[in-house]
Amino acid sequence: MYDALSDGLDRAETDAAYQGDPVPGRRRQLYGRNDLADFASQARGDNSGDSPAHRFISTLGKATKPLVAAVQGNAVGVGTTMLLHCDLVYLADNARLITPFVNLALVPEQRRAGCCRARIGHARAYAMFALGEPLDAASAAACGLANAVVPAADLRKKAMDAAIALTKRPAGSLSLTKKLMRDHERIAAQIAAEGQLFKERLQTAEAREAFAAFAERRPPDFSKLPA
Repeated sequence: MYDALSDGLDRAETDAAYQGDPVPGRRRQLYGRNDLADFASQARGDNSGDSPAHRFISTLGKATKPLVAAVQGNAVGVGTTMLLHCDLVYLADNARLITPFVNLALVPEQRRAGCCRARIGHARAYAMFALGEPLDAASAAACGLANAVVPAADLRKKAMDAAIALTKRPAGSLSLTKKLMRDHERIAAQIAAEGQLFKERLQTAEAREAFAAFAERRPPDFSKLPA
């Protein structure tokens, strides 16, 4: 899924006729068992390669064309933090944004913590990341993480109407406006630095305990582990 999204974003950058990317949210979580299994494998040292999720966020951070997101149900991990790279975000009234990185003994990477803090303030951002507290749709819109909350039945049309409206604007002006609002070089540098820290965290005893506990369906015990 991540590779398909990355390929689509890459094609959009090179196709002059393609003026916007609607990113539809499904009811399933973006960070599901397959992704956790991938992280657990890296934590055990079985897989040292990059996760496709890392490529996706890096590609998302470099996008120069408008990105429109539509989110319903649980948006977990990258399902939430990818929204910080989108230009218009619409939430269904049943959406919940969840960032459980610290719960898994990891850190928010790919410029997520800094973007979120800048958008909603330190107090809210820290609660989301350090405590893993879910944010409901109304609260997310109120603090600036989304443009609007709509009934789930109207979500796709709302996002598509916005994407169509963008295609009627001059593409050059849209691209320059996004460039003025986002420093792509600084974003890329921070993504690389935070991605490296994320990989290092995957190799820690805390991460191994977190993923083992998840697999064994028990609470993790970090009390006797080195930081």
